[in-house]
Amino acid sequence: MVLYFPRRKLRIFLLAFILVVGFLGLIYSNILWKWDDGTENFIGNKHNNKEPVAPNEDAGPKGLHLPVLAISPLPTKSNHVNNDQPDKNSIVQIDEKASVYDPSSWPPANYDVHVFYYSWYGNPEHDQQWHHWNHRYLPHWDEKISRNYPTGRHTPPDDIGANFYPELGAYSSKDPQVIDRHMFEIRKARIGVIAVSWYPNKQADSEGTPPDRLIPLLLDAAAKYDIKLCFHIEPFDERTAYSLRDAIKYIIDKYGSHKAFYRRRRKGRDLPLFYMYDSYQVQVKEWKKLFSVLESMTVRNTEYDGIFIGLAVESNHLPQIYNAGFDGLYTYFASNSFVYGSRPSHWNSMSKYCKEREMLFIPSVGPGYIDTEVRPWNNINTKDRDNGRYYRTNFKKALISLPDIISITSFNEWHEGTQIEAAVSHDRGGGKEYIDYGGTGKQSMYMDLTRELIESMPSTLKT
Repeated sequence: MVLYFPRRKLRIFLLAFILVVGFLGLIYSNILWKWDDGTENFIGNKHNNKEPVAPNEDAGPKGLHLPVLAISPLPTKSNHVNNDQPDKNSIVQIDEKASVYDPSSWPPANYDVHVFYYSWYGNPEHDQQWHHWNHRYLPHWDEKISRNYPTGRHTPPDDIGANFYPELGAYSSKDPQVIDRHMFEIRKARIGVIAVSWYPNKQADSEGTPPDRLIPLLLDAAAKYDIKLCFHIEPFDERTAYSLRDAIKYIIDKYGSHKAFYRRRRKGRDLPLFYMYDSYQVQVKEWKKLFSVLESMTVRNTEYDGIFIGLAVESNHLPQIYNAGFDGLYTYFASNSFVYGSRPSHWNSMSKYCKEREMLFIPSVGPGYIDTEVRPWNNINTKDRDNGRYYRTNFKKALISLPDIISITSFNEWHEGTQIEAAVSHDRGGGKEYIDYGGTGKQSMYMDLTRELIESMPSTLKT
């Protein structure tokens, strides 16, 4: 049946209908703008200055609260500020509003994916001075070559020792809000384990402060997001079998009972895992004192036993790692033509070598490599990110090698440009700009890509 309306009434009816539909559409779009489904971060504040409204305010005990990022306009040359504090208009600020991490509604973390994490950054607000962001230019070993390149130090907050600029600015690694933010982003990417760069108590690298003081904060924050923490032991002073045993004992005694302390099942036991950076610098006979059951100071079959992973840089390191008694090897470097171990073309044979000897094989993949703001003469090892293709390709090659674990270099090694942490465009000064991930909307591109790659992993590595 067809309804009949006079023309004037029909026009009034149509106008009223359009107004009602438009009003309902505005209400619905505003709701979507302010709130998403809770499994991702807020979507309503990406390109404006409005305060997002936190969903699920009454989440109860299982809802864990996280500071949300309120995004300010990116800087232009007209509003660029150069002073001793970070430019508040150039970086993402951490707001006190909170989103919710609900483990029952998030996909599980994958504990077969580890990411290398660095807690060595400092700024005047939290540390009274700059650490690492003001990294010095490292000289070439040939003095004639060094003369052609800059010397001295970088001058944060605008000029930092990196080719990319962090979305969080030149942050402090001891800032609890930064730590919380990092753990949230790592967990959202479904990474299960952070491998924290570590020196023994009171020791540090030449640019930073002792990292051991931050381990309790990192463990607590990791536990909040169901992330585990293991130790990436750096080449500290006088590293011998005796000092290494003391370091292992210290770590297990002090942190081994924490909920977030990473343990892995191996040969019928749940054991902590340790990455040993530059393990080839310690003689095989020293390692044997720790790893051979025949030695009096061995850690094997004691409360200080673990899964010890040596670094394979050159091909001759494979038999050295095996003969020393290590439980596996990793490759670390993200420049795929740098050394033998970093070349994906070698990973299948390396994996085979490990499997034949009941060792773990852990290839390391990264999104790219560039360190010319600390090693200005090292262009030869730069690896362009190619809009994510470099990362994606090497991740897939790692999977083809049938690894036991995949490690990612890195979450935040900014000096070498291997970070997957969010980055933004920024003015360095003097007309120079930092590299970014592709412009507006791509700040978190590599965290998003990491999650995509983890979700594409075969079931043998999925948790």
